Amino acid sequence: MSNSTPATDNEKKKIKGGKSQCLPSRVLHIRQIPGDVTGAEVIALGLPFGKVTNFLMLKGKGQAFLEMASTEAAVSMVNYYTPATPHLHNRPVYIQYSNYKELKTENLHNQARPQAALQGVNAVQHGSLAIASALDCEGGHLPSQGSVLRIVVENVFYPITLEMLYQIFSKFGYVLKIVMFHKNNQFQALLQYADAMNAYCAKMSLDGHSIYAGCCTLRIDFSKLTTLKVKYNNDKSRDFTRIDLPFGDGQRTLDASLATTFATQNTIFPSYPGAAGFAQPLGFPQGAGISVPAAPGALGSLTITPSTVSGQIPGVTGIPGNSVLLVSNLNPEAITPYGLFILFGVYGNVHRVKIMFKKRGIALVQMADATQAQLAINHLNGQRLYGRVMHTTLSKYQTIQLPREGQEDKGLTKDYSNSPLHRFKNPGSKNCQNIFPPSATLHLSNIPPSVTVDDLKNLFASKGSTVKAFKFFQKDCKMGLIQLGSVEEAVHALIELHNHDFGENQHLRVSFSKSTI
Repeated sequence: MSNSTPATDNEKKKIKGGKSQCLPSRVLHIRQIPGDVTGAEVIALGLPFGKVTNFLMLKGKGQAFLEMASTEAAVSMVNYYTPATPHLHNRPVYIQYSNYKELKTENLHNQARPQAALQGVNAVQHGSLAIASALDCEGGHLPSQGSVLRIVVENVFYPITLEMLYQIFSKFGYVLKIVMFHKNNQFQALLQYADAMNAYCAKMSLDGHSIYAGCCTLRIDFSKLTTLKVKYNNDKSRDFTRIDLPFGDGQRTLDASLATTFATQNTIFPSYPGAAGFAQPLGFPQGAGISVPAAPGALGSLTITPSTVSGQIPGVTGIPGNSVLLVSNLNPEAITPYGLFILFGVYGNVHRVKIMFKKRGIALVQMADATQAQLAINHLNGQRLYGRVMHTTLSKYQTIQLPREGQEDKGLTKDYSNSPLHRFKNPGSKNCQNIFPPSATLHLSNIPPSVTVDDLKNLFASKGSTVKAFKFFQKDCKMGLIQLGSVEEAVHALIELHNHDFGENQHLRVSFSKSTI
């Protein structure tokens, strides 16, 4: 794309003529945007469908261009918003494919604020806490409300589970805690994000939408609470930062309670066809009464009738309580079962890994339980790994079968259930409180006294990393922080160097850090 304003004659004709005849592109053209709408609000339209990789705002013309990470994400977005026109500041905006295949905005004037908004909102989507500039860059201010949302679900025709709420709301950031309850004969929930911007984007995008077509409508407000106190991890409350919490006195285990709920009501998630490139998850029988169609991966709306295909919020897929993940768009030349074991092991104990024999870019990863599987999805879906954007979702499978004796496998299926490298073997350990998103800064521990700063810098450089900075902890020289050139470099380094043997049975421990140097 050149330095000229991207509203070409062809684009103008399309604006006047209504629907675009363009072939699908990951660049989307958005028009009739009200003048007081910010870039962050426009970008938020794309967040439920994947990462927004570039953005161009034409303020005076009420138009914008949004570049998604993949064409599949853009197709899902257009397919959803075509029958369910989105509204910004109570006015409809229209979305179509652009002629452009990518956006290049580095040399365009007046794009500093929108680009800063893009970085901020993408940080929200990936759970980063360093996002205070997301609205300030637009000349506005961060929301004064806190990070806790009060959710009321109206017209509950199908049962609402904690897993459903987690999958829906985690699209907008790192969900810390959820508490569900009934009050005034209404289903309600309190949900706490890692940051107020997470809550702001979720409320802006989800308020008034329905989980299923015509029912289970979300009414979302900010809570007066600043934090939630969760004592038990069960089917009514969950602290996703504490996998060591008990189920509580008299509480059934999570899996058992879910099984009982669904068995008695005979109402389970509608089948979901899966996004492009994904294997189709297992379909479940629906309850009698309303026939809710499968969803292509889009937010539901009261304006959508059961005859359309956009009746369900994205992400409500797979089996409730399932611990097996489907990981796709992997680099078949670089990925290994061990690499996936180490990376996903940051967020839970990985029991088994299987790379598909005939499709090496797809793998299954079995975590110890459903909570750890959700943590992995929340932190790793959309992460770049060996040059590709990795997709992580729940699988239709409930377990990974080991190959039968004599069955050709080429070492693509591995059982790690008894591995000594599990980070969460001891309930209540510090590892349970130190789970962070992938970041360019890594936390190193178990460093031998004989290892110097230069030794560590050279070690990471030998694996292809660009070392930006390093420092030892003042109180403990066995630990330190190392800052690399990018998040992707840090992911690669963690895979390569976690459990690195310094000799004399001293092994390096590598984790993602919430701190920077």
